[in-house]
Parts: sequence; C-alpha cells; structure tokens
Amino acid sequence: MLLKLHGRHLRALSPEISTSPFLGRISQNPALPAAARSAEILLVERGDEHLPQGFRAYLRRDDAAGGGLRDVYVLGDEFSYVAHGDVVRIDPARGAMSVLYRRSSSFNSILVTERCDNYCVMCSQPPKERDDNWIVDELMDVVPLMSPDTPEIGITGGEPGLLGQRLIDLLERLRRFLPRTAVHVLSNGRAFASDDFAKAVARIQHPDLMLGIPLYSDLPEAHDYVLQARGAYDQTLRGILNLKRHGVRVELRFVIHGDTFDGLPAFARFVARNLVFCDHVALMGLELMGFARSNLDAIWVDPLDYQEQLAEAVGILDRAGMRVSIYNSQLCVLDPQLHRFAARSISDWKNRYFDECATCSVRERCGGFFASAEVRRSRGIAPIPSTLQACEQT
Repeated sequence: MLLKLHGRHLRALSPEISTSPFLGRISQNPALPAAARSAEILLVERGDEHLPQGFRAYLRRDDAAGGGLRDVYVLGDEFSYVAHGDVVRIDPARGAMSVLYRRSSSFNSILVTERCDNYCVMCSQPPKERDDNWIVDELMDVVPLMSPDTPEIGITGGEPGLLGQRLIDLLERLRRFLPRTAVHVLSNGRAFASDDFAKAVARIQHPDLMLGIPLYSDLPEAHDYVLQARGAYDQTLRGILNLKRHGVRVELRFVIHGDTFDGLPAFARFVARNLVFCDHVALMGLELMGFARSNLDAIWVDPLDYQEQLAEAVGILDRAGMRVSIYNSQLCVLDPQLHRFAARSISDWKNRYFDECATCSVRERCGGFFASAEVRRSRGIAPIPSTLQACEQT
C-alpha cells in the first residue's frame, strides 16, 4: 500500500488554532504526565469524547467536538497509518499535515536541502535554487523526538554537502540523540574534495555512518555528462579518497540507464582495481520521477537488455571481494544467478506490486517497484512459478 506523507485534509474542530506551523510527536497515551505533554500531539480514537488538557495539539479519527481545547483537528483517512511515536508538522492555515518520521518504518529519510551543484539527467528530485536553511532548523528539533531504537536514518537532497557546517551539526545531533541508529547520507561527494570537510565528518566519530556517492564511469567525460557538471568526476574521486583516508565508510552508487549500462563492466573493473577499499557498491535501477521521467525516451533501457553487462559487473566486483548489491530491480527480470545480490531497497511509502505479482512464488523476497513504474516497466515482468524457484534453489 502506498503511503501519503503530505496532505491537506485537516479540519479544525476547535475555535482557536495556531497561526504558524508547528511540530509534534504523536502520542496515544492520554495519561502521559502533564510535564511531558507540551511536545506531544494526542491521537484520539473514535468515540473518545474526553480530551485531557496540556497536549500541543489533538488529532481525532472522528469529528466529535473539540471540547473547547486549542488545536483539535480531524485526521484525514489518508493518514490512517499514523501511530504512536511518529513526528508530524501541522500547518493550521493550510489545513495540512506532513509526516516527517514514522517510528514503525525502517525507511525513514530526511531531505535536508533541495539545492544541488549537479543537474543529473535522471535526477528523481530536480534541484531548486532557493534559500531552504529552515529545513535544517526544523530537523534539529525533529531529531530529539525520534525513537532511539530507530534502525536507520537516510539523509538526502539536493546535495547535503552544500550545507557545509550545518551538515556537520546535524550529524552530531543524530549521534547525540540516536547513538544506535545507522545514518546513510546520499551525496555526490564533490564537497568532500575539501580535505578539511571530509576530516570534519570523520571527527564526529559516528559509530555507524556511511556516505552513498554516485560514480557513473571510469571515464571523466562520461560521468560529467550524466551529472551535467564539468569537473565533477575529479571532485567526486577526490571526495571519496578523502573520506576513506579519514576512516569514513563510502558506498559507491551506479544508476543504470541508457547512458550508463554499456559501461558497467569497465566501471566494475575500474572500481576493483582502484577503489576496492570502498565499503559497498550499489547497482541501481531507475526511479521514473523528475528528470528521469522528462528524459524517459532518451535514457530508458529495458533491464532485460542489460543483464549481460550487469552480470559481468557483479561478477568482477564479487570476485574482487567487494560487497555488491542490486537495488530497485525485480527478480523476474534479473538473471537467476544475480538473485542473491538483489536487495529490497525501495522505501515502503513508495513501494508497490502489480497484478502480475499476485501469483509470484518469490514475491516476499522481491523488492517490487517504485510507484512511478506505472509509466514504464520491463517487458519481462511475469510471475515466477514455484517450480522455477525450486530449480533456482537447487
């Protein structure tokens, strides 16, 4: 089921509402001590008429009266999944709510900026040049509201490296409040060509931090073309080397599309010879959003048509002793020998399966699709019968 993280269907039940947006953590405990209620938003189930005082706001599943309290709202059906421990932003003037963190999810990611110094041909989150420093300001307040048992937090953009010291501050805050939570930062790596910046990340001494950095070729001109940024290849490699020199873990990412798939084996050989010290390599299918959708006819290639190159690249990296995974790909399209490398990588809120998947014997192991795959998907999508699964396992 696709989850909607933003909606404009809040309806006020109380005569007095806040004039500015505010944050809060969802609580389903009406008996919470009064001293702990000020940052909590009480979620009230249907039929409960009594609302205890002192909470930052109230969300109801029904439209019963607000009891004379401030900031009481009816929660729209699209937010039926919201539960205890989630963190939300409420904008009373717009009747809007955004879910910023879900306690029950393993796929929490936080967008820290929409600015970027690349203009990638397949970017699913096209950059916007505007002052959005308020995002980090808000996140500094959100982090303490997150559960310390959160398994992983992703940081994405835009380009987080453009934040400079503010990224360091955010990583330090995550380390302080969520010391057991893995942090994965998606970055183009260019900012870390500054050795001082790479060193600043290392000095945080986060116990479980990884930088996911895209590299699209062994050739500078090919990489720079995909990024639409001259000189990016040199900066990216310098960034990777600096981060590794200071002990920061790095994942190399390679998005497979019409401009890159032919170079997969050469890329893998380059990495196996020169970057074998990197911690993980992710070979990734397209998400058909943003520029990927705009440039679809130019960059789309059916995954069936690059299985040979993908298998060769995976083999090279695997034999070199590197950890390698295939992301965003369906098992029915992959060569069976690659199934053990396939990961369920698509965030749950935008993950779906199609009708063909209903009778598939390996559906529970398959990563499924991005919701945007409705635009175009492989001609090889088909259920895998149980007999074929049995042959694969033997």
